[in-house]
Amino acid sequence: MNTAETFAPLPDVLEPRWWTGTPALSPETFIINGNEYRTAGEPLEPSAELEARMQAMFDEVGLVYLINTGLEDLQGMRTIASQIVKNQRQYEGGANPRKPIEKNVYEVGAPLEAWLHYHHEMAYIGSSTKMVSFLAHKMPETGGFTYVSDNCQATDALLATPFGQKLKTLGLCYHRDLTDRDNFVDKLDIGVYNHWQQSFMTEDPEEAAAEAQRRGLSIEWGPDRLLKTRFYISAFEYFPHLDRNLLFSSLADDGMWFDTWPLVQHLPASERPLKLTFGDGTEMSAEEKALFLKVYDDYGIPIPWQVGDIAIICNYRFAHGRPAVHLQEGEERELGVLIGESFDRVEARDGKWQA
Repeated sequence: MNTAETFAPLPDVLEPRWWTGTPALSPETFIINGNEYRTAGEPLEPSAELEARMQAMFDEVGLVYLINTGLEDLQGMRTIASQIVKNQRQYEGGANPRKPIEKNVYEVGAPLEAWLHYHHEMAYIGSSTKMVSFLAHKMPETGGFTYVSDNCQATDALLATPFGQKLKTLGLCYHRDLTDRDNFVDKLDIGVYNHWQQSFMTEDPEEAAAEAQRRGLSIEWGPDRLLKTRFYISAFEYFPHLDRNLLFSSLADDGMWFDTWPLVQHLPASERPLKLTFGDGTEMSAEEKALFLKVYDDYGIPIPWQVGDIAIICNYRFAHGRPAVHLQEGEERELGVLIGESFDRVEARDGKWQA
Protein backbone atom coordinates (compact mmCIF):
# COMPACT_ATOMS: atom_id res chain seq x y z
CA MET A 1 0.00 0.00 0.00
CA ASN A 2 1.58 3.31 -1.09
CA THR A 3 1.54 5.63 1.92
CA ALA A 4 4.19 8.15 0.89
CA GLU A 5 2.42 11.49 1.36
CA THR A 6 3.86 14.38 3.39
CA PHE A 7 2.52 17.80 4.35
CA ALA A 8 4.02 21.20 5.10
CA PRO A 9 2.38 23.05 8.02
CA LEU A 10 0.73 26.44 7.56
CA PRO A 11 1.70 29.23 9.97
CA ASP A 12 -0.65 30.10 12.85
CA VAL A 13 -3.13 27.34 11.93
CA LEU A 14 -3.84 24.13 13.83
CA GLU A 15 -3.33 21.68 10.97
CA PRO A 16 -4.21 17.97 10.98
CA ARG A 17 -1.34 15.50 10.69
CA TRP A 18 -3.75 12.73 9.55
CA TRP A 19 -1.63 9.81 10.81
CA THR A 20 1.56 8.90 12.62
CA GLY A 21 3.23 7.30 9.59
CA THR A 22 2.10 3.85 10.68
CA PRO A 23 -1.50 2.73 9.99
CA ALA A 24 -3.51 2.30 13.18
CA LEU A 25 -4.74 -1.07 11.90
CA SER A 26 -2.87 -3.70 9.90
CA PRO A 27 -3.80 -3.35 6.20
CA GLU A 28 -4.59 -7.06 5.87
CA THR A 29 -7.49 -6.59 8.30
CA PHE A 30 -9.38 -4.25 5.96
CA ILE A 31 -8.02 -4.65 2.38
CA ILE A 32 -9.51 -7.04 -0.19
CA ASN A 33 -7.67 -7.61 -3.47
CA GLY A 34 -10.24 -7.70 -6.27
CA ASN A 35 -7.90 -9.82 -8.40
CA GLU A 36 -8.86 -12.77 -6.19
CA TYR A 37 -12.47 -12.50 -7.34
CA ARG A 38 -12.32 -11.58 -11.04
CA THR A 39 -11.26 -13.11 -14.32
CA ALA A 40 -7.97 -11.70 -15.61
CA GLY A 41 -8.61 -8.72 -17.86
CA GLU A 42 -12.28 -8.44 -16.82
CA PRO A 43 -13.77 -5.96 -14.35
CA LEU A 44 -14.95 -7.17 -10.96
CA GLU A 45 -18.53 -8.39 -10.76
CA PRO A 46 -20.74 -9.06 -7.74
CA SER A 47 -20.62 -12.55 -6.27
CA ALA A 48 -21.87 -14.33 -3.19
CA GLU A 49 -18.29 -15.19 -2.22
CA LEU A 50 -17.13 -11.57 -2.45
CA GLU A 51 -20.20 -10.31 -0.61
CA ALA A 52 -19.67 -12.77 2.23
CA ARG A 53 -16.05 -11.70 2.69
CA MET A 54 -16.91 -8.00 2.51
CA GLN A 55 -19.73 -8.40 5.02
CA ALA A 56 -17.60 -10.39 7.45
CA MET A 57 -14.83 -7.79 7.25
CA PHE A 58 -17.25 -4.92 7.72
CA ASP A 59 -18.89 -6.62 10.71
CA GLU A 60 -15.53 -7.36 12.32
CA VAL A 61 -13.58 -4.17 11.54
CA GLY A 62 -16.02 -1.59 10.18
CA LEU A 63 -13.76 -0.82 7.21
CA VAL A 64 -13.50 -2.48 3.78
CA TYR A 65 -11.02 -1.23 1.18
CA LEU A 66 -11.39 -3.05 -2.12
CA ILE A 67 -8.52 -2.62 -4.61
CA ASN A 68 -7.66 -3.90 -8.10
CA THR A 69 -11.29 -4.03 -9.25
CA GLY A 70 -10.64 -3.22 -12.92
CA LEU A 71 -13.69 -0.93 -12.73
CA GLU A 72 -13.77 2.54 -14.25
CA ASP A 73 -17.46 3.50 -14.17
CA LEU A 74 -19.29 4.68 -11.07
CA GLN A 75 -22.32 2.44 -11.50
CA GLY A 76 -20.11 -0.63 -11.70
CA MET A 77 -18.43 0.40 -8.45
CA ARG A 78 -21.79 1.23 -6.90
CA THR A 79 -23.04 -2.27 -7.76
CA ILE A 80 -20.16 -3.81 -5.80
CA ALA A 81 -20.50 -1.42 -2.84
CA SER A 82 -24.26 -1.97 -2.75
CA GLN A 83 -23.69 -5.58 -1.71
CA ILE A 84 -22.95 -4.07 1.73
CA VAL A 85 -24.35 -0.53 1.54
CA LYS A 86 -28.03 -1.40 1.33
CA ASN A 87 -31.01 0.93 1.93
CA GLN A 88 -29.06 3.84 0.50
CA ARG A 89 -30.11 7.22 1.80
CA GLN A 90 -30.99 10.32 -0.19
CA TYR A 91 -29.83 13.68 1.10
CA GLU A 92 -32.57 15.33 3.14
CA GLY A 93 -33.27 18.75 4.60
CA GLY A 94 -30.88 19.79 7.37
CA ALA A 95 -27.81 18.08 5.97
CA ASN A 96 -25.32 19.82 3.74
CA PRO A 97 -26.51 18.52 0.38
CA ARG A 98 -24.20 17.13 -2.27
CA LYS A 99 -24.91 17.26 -5.98
CA PRO A 100 -25.63 13.92 -7.63
CA ILE A 101 -23.01 12.70 -10.11
CA GLU A 102 -25.13 9.75 -11.21
CA LYS A 103 -28.15 7.96 -9.79
CA ASN A 104 -27.66 7.58 -6.00
CA VAL A 105 -24.00 8.63 -6.33
CA TYR A 106 -23.04 12.04 -4.95
CA GLU A 107 -20.04 14.32 -5.14
CA VAL A 108 -17.88 15.00 -2.09
CA GLY A 109 -19.22 18.55 -1.93
CA ALA A 110 -16.10 20.47 -0.86
CA PRO A 111 -13.37 22.42 -2.69
CA LEU A 112 -10.26 20.38 -3.39
CA GLU A 113 -7.94 23.10 -2.09
CA ALA A 114 -9.50 22.89 1.39
CA TRP A 115 -8.53 20.17 3.83
CA LEU A 116 -11.45 18.32 5.41
CA HIS A 117 -10.97 17.58 9.10
CA TYR A 118 -11.75 14.09 10.36
CA HIS A 119 -15.50 13.82 10.87
CA HIS A 120 -18.44 11.46 11.21
CA GLU A 121 -21.03 11.94 8.50
CA MET A 122 -24.03 14.05 9.60
CA ALA A 123 -23.10 14.26 13.28
CA TYR A 124 -24.61 17.76 13.49
CA ILE A 125 -28.26 16.70 13.08
CA GLY A 126 -30.50 14.17 14.81
CA SER A 127 -30.56 11.66 11.95
CA SER A 128 -27.20 10.30 10.80
CA THR A 129 -26.07 7.35 8.69
CA LYS A 130 -24.67 3.97 9.65
CA MET A 131 -22.11 3.84 6.85
CA VAL A 132 -20.68 5.71 3.91
CA SER A 133 -18.92 4.42 0.80
CA PHE A 134 -16.46 6.16 -1.53
CA LEU A 135 -15.87 5.18 -5.17
CA ALA A 136 -12.62 6.27 -6.84
CA HIS A 137 -13.66 7.51 -10.27
CA LYS A 138 -10.84 9.91 -11.19
CA MET A 139 -7.52 10.23 -9.40
CA PRO A 140 -4.28 12.24 -9.85
CA GLU A 141 -0.95 10.53 -10.36
CA THR A 142 0.13 11.30 -6.79
CA GLY A 143 -1.69 12.32 -3.62
CA GLY A 144 -5.42 12.74 -3.30
CA PHE A 145 -5.59 10.25 -0.41
CA THR A 146 -8.50 9.96 1.99
CA TYR A 147 -7.72 9.13 5.62
CA VAL A 148 -9.83 7.22 8.11
CA SER A 149 -9.33 7.17 11.88
CA ASP A 150 -10.02 4.21 14.15
CA ASN A 151 -12.67 5.68 16.40
CA CYS A 152 -12.63 2.85 18.95
CA GLN A 153 -9.01 3.63 19.80
CA ALA A 154 -9.61 7.38 19.57
CA THR A 155 -12.56 7.13 21.99
CA ASP A 156 -10.53 5.24 24.57
CA ALA A 157 -7.65 7.71 24.30
CA LEU A 158 -9.89 10.76 24.63
CA LEU A 159 -11.85 9.42 27.60
CA ALA A 160 -8.54 8.92 29.41
CA THR A 161 -8.09 12.73 29.47
CA PRO A 162 -9.81 15.49 31.48
CA PHE A 163 -11.03 16.97 28.19
CA GLY A 164 -12.71 13.70 27.23
CA GLN A 165 -14.45 13.56 30.60
CA LYS A 166 -15.55 17.17 30.14
CA LEU A 167 -17.06 16.30 26.75
CA LYS A 168 -18.80 13.34 28.36
CA THR A 169 -20.35 15.58 31.03
CA LEU A 170 -21.19 18.75 29.10
CA GLY A 171 -21.95 17.53 25.59
CA LEU A 172 -21.80 19.87 22.61
CA CYS A 173 -23.63 22.64 20.86
CA TYR A 174 -23.37 22.85 17.06
CA HIS A 175 -23.77 26.42 15.81
CA ARG A 176 -24.55 26.85 12.11
CA ASP A 177 -25.30 30.17 10.40
CA LEU A 178 -26.97 29.69 7.03
CA THR A 179 -27.05 32.59 4.60
CA ASP A 180 -29.96 33.62 2.39
CA ARG A 181 -29.17 32.90 -1.26
CA ASP A 182 -31.26 35.88 -2.42
CA ASN A 183 -28.72 38.21 -0.79
CA PHE A 184 -25.94 36.86 -3.00
CA VAL A 185 -27.46 37.28 -6.45
CA ASP A 186 -24.71 38.58 -8.77
CA LYS A 187 -22.27 38.63 -5.84
CA LEU A 188 -19.30 36.50 -4.90
CA ASP A 189 -20.16 33.97 -2.19
CA ILE A 190 -17.71 35.57 0.24
CA GLY A 191 -18.18 34.10 3.70
CA VAL A 192 -20.73 31.56 2.46
CA TYR A 193 -20.68 27.90 3.44
CA ASN A 194 -24.28 26.98 2.78
CA HIS A 195 -27.50 28.88 2.07
CA TRP A 196 -30.56 27.77 4.04
CA GLN A 197 -32.37 27.24 0.73
CA GLN A 198 -29.77 24.59 -0.17
CA SER A 199 -29.56 23.02 3.26
CA PHE A 200 -33.32 22.68 3.76
CA MET A 201 -34.22 22.36 0.06
CA THR A 202 -36.94 25.02 0.10
CA GLU A 203 -37.36 28.65 -0.90
CA ASP A 204 -39.86 29.28 1.90
CA PRO A 205 -38.33 30.54 5.17
CA GLU A 206 -41.25 29.16 7.20
CA GLU A 207 -40.74 25.71 5.69
CA ALA A 208 -36.99 25.94 6.38
CA ALA A 209 -37.65 26.87 9.99
CA ALA A 210 -40.16 24.03 10.40
CA GLU A 211 -37.75 21.49 8.89
CA ALA A 212 -34.96 22.69 11.18
CA GLN A 213 -37.16 22.33 14.24
CA ARG A 214 -38.33 18.90 13.08
CA ARG A 215 -34.68 17.83 13.13
CA GLY A 216 -34.19 19.00 16.69
CA LEU A 217 -32.54 22.33 15.89
CA SER A 218 -33.33 25.55 17.70
CA ILE A 219 -33.46 28.53 15.35
CA GLU A 220 -33.15 32.29 15.28
CA TRP A 221 -33.41 34.64 12.31
CA GLY A 222 -30.68 37.25 12.02
CA PRO A 223 -30.08 40.22 9.71
CA ASP A 224 -30.57 39.62 5.97
CA ARG A 225 -32.58 36.45 6.75
CA LEU A 226 -29.55 34.70 8.21
CA LEU A 227 -30.82 31.43 9.68
CA LYS A 228 -28.97 30.62 12.89
CA THR A 229 -29.41 27.03 14.05
CA ARG A 230 -28.24 25.44 17.29
CA PHE A 231 -28.13 21.73 18.04
CA TYR A 232 -27.45 20.37 21.54
CA ILE A 233 -26.38 16.74 21.81
CA SER A 234 -23.86 14.36 23.34
CA ALA A 235 -20.35 14.23 21.91
CA PHE A 236 -20.74 10.43 21.97
CA GLU A 237 -23.16 7.94 20.44
CA TYR A 238 -24.18 4.45 21.54
CA PHE A 239 -23.16 1.81 18.97
CA PRO A 240 -25.35 -1.32 19.29
CA HIS A 241 -22.98 -3.63 17.39
CA LEU A 242 -20.26 -3.21 20.04
CA ASP A 243 -22.67 -2.36 22.88
CA ARG A 244 -20.64 0.70 23.82
CA ASN A 245 -20.52 4.47 23.47
CA LEU A 246 -18.19 5.90 20.83
CA LEU A 247 -16.98 9.40 20.09
CA PHE A 248 -19.25 10.96 17.45
CA SER A 249 -17.97 14.50 17.03
CA SER A 250 -14.92 16.40 15.84
CA LEU A 251 -13.54 19.83 15.00
CA ALA A 252 -14.98 19.51 11.49
CA ASP A 253 -18.01 21.33 12.93
CA ASP A 254 -15.99 24.24 14.27
CA GLY A 255 -14.81 27.37 12.46
CA MET A 256 -11.46 25.58 11.99
CA TRP A 257 -13.17 23.69 9.14
CA PHE A 258 -12.63 26.84 7.05
CA ASP A 259 -8.92 27.41 7.69
CA THR A 260 -8.18 26.57 4.03
CA TRP A 261 -11.67 27.12 2.55
CA PRO A 262 -11.76 29.65 -0.34
CA LEU A 263 -13.79 32.84 0.29
CA VAL A 264 -14.22 31.94 3.97
CA GLN A 265 -10.73 31.34 5.39
CA HIS A 266 -10.04 35.07 5.73
CA LEU A 267 -12.89 35.55 8.21
CA PRO A 268 -12.18 35.70 11.96
CA ALA A 269 -13.54 32.80 13.99
CA SER A 270 -16.44 34.90 15.27
CA GLU A 271 -17.74 35.47 11.73
CA ARG A 272 -17.36 31.98 10.29
CA PRO A 273 -20.52 29.97 9.51
CA LEU A 274 -19.76 27.10 11.93
CA LYS A 275 -18.84 26.99 15.59
CA LEU A 276 -18.54 24.18 18.12
CA THR A 277 -18.88 24.81 21.85
CA PHE A 278 -19.55 22.73 24.92
CA GLY A 279 -23.22 22.09 25.58
CA ASP A 280 -23.33 24.82 28.23
CA GLY A 281 -22.15 27.36 25.65
CA THR A 282 -18.59 27.69 26.95
CA GLU A 283 -15.69 27.80 24.52
CA MET A 284 -13.05 25.13 24.07
CA SER A 285 -9.52 26.26 24.85
CA ALA A 286 -6.76 26.13 22.25
CA GLU A 287 -5.23 23.21 24.17
CA GLU A 288 -8.52 21.30 24.15
CA LYS A 289 -8.92 21.83 20.42
CA ALA A 290 -5.38 20.63 19.81
CA LEU A 291 -6.14 17.45 21.74
CA PHE A 292 -9.43 16.93 19.89
CA LEU A 293 -7.49 17.15 16.64
CA LYS A 294 -4.61 14.96 17.78
CA VAL A 295 -6.74 12.07 19.06
CA TYR A 296 -8.00 11.36 15.54
CA ASP A 297 -4.59 11.91 13.91
CA ASP A 298 -3.02 9.38 16.28
CA TYR A 299 -5.21 6.59 14.90
CA GLY A 300 -5.23 7.55 11.21
CA ILE A 301 -5.02 5.19 8.25
CA PRO A 302 -4.35 6.31 4.64
CA ILE A 303 -6.56 5.21 1.76
CA PRO A 304 -4.22 5.68 -1.26
CA TRP A 305 -6.79 5.70 -4.05
CA GLN A 306 -6.40 4.18 -7.47
CA VAL A 307 -9.20 4.39 -10.05
CA GLY A 308 -11.74 1.65 -9.33
CA ASP A 309 -11.02 1.39 -5.61
CA ILE A 310 -14.01 1.16 -3.27
CA ALA A 311 -14.06 1.92 0.45
CA ILE A 312 -16.95 1.13 2.80
CA ILE A 313 -16.69 2.87 6.17
CA CYS A 314 -18.71 2.37 9.34
CA ASN A 315 -19.73 5.85 10.43
CA TYR A 316 -19.60 4.84 14.11
CA ARG A 317 -16.24 3.09 14.15
CA PHE A 318 -14.33 5.43 11.82
CA ALA A 319 -14.05 9.12 11.13
CA HIS A 320 -12.85 10.22 7.69
CA GLY A 321 -11.18 13.28 6.17
CA ARG A 322 -8.49 14.37 3.75
CA PRO A 323 -5.72 16.94 3.21
CA ALA A 324 -5.97 19.62 0.55
CA VAL A 325 -5.59 18.27 -2.98
CA HIS A 326 -3.39 20.10 -5.49
CA LEU A 327 -3.81 18.85 -9.04
CA GLN A 328 -1.36 19.11 -11.90
CA GLU A 329 -2.54 20.40 -15.27
CA GLY A 330 -4.98 17.96 -16.87
CA GLU A 331 -5.54 15.98 -13.64
CA GLU A 332 -8.87 15.37 -11.93
CA ARG A 333 -9.98 13.91 -8.63
CA GLU A 334 -13.53 12.63 -8.28
CA LEU A 335 -14.90 10.38 -5.58
CA GLY A 336 -18.46 9.14 -5.80
CA VAL A 337 -20.25 8.97 -2.45
CA LEU A 338 -22.92 6.51 -1.32
CA ILE A 339 -24.81 7.22 1.89
CA GLY A 340 -26.02 4.17 3.79
CA GLU A 341 -29.03 3.46 5.96
CA SER A 342 -30.02 6.23 8.36
CA PHE A 343 -30.42 6.05 12.12
CA ASP A 344 -31.78 8.44 14.72
CA ARG A 345 -29.26 9.62 17.29
CA VAL A 346 -29.79 8.11 20.75
CA GLU A 347 -26.71 9.78 22.27
CA ALA A 348 -24.62 8.04 24.92
CA ARG A 349 -26.13 5.44 27.25
CA ASP A 350 -25.40 5.00 30.93
CA GLY A 351 -23.23 2.01 31.76
CA LYS A 352 -21.94 1.67 28.19
CA TRP A 353 -18.53 3.24 28.63
CA GLN A 354 -15.56 1.00 27.85
CA ALA A 355 -13.59 0.17 30.99
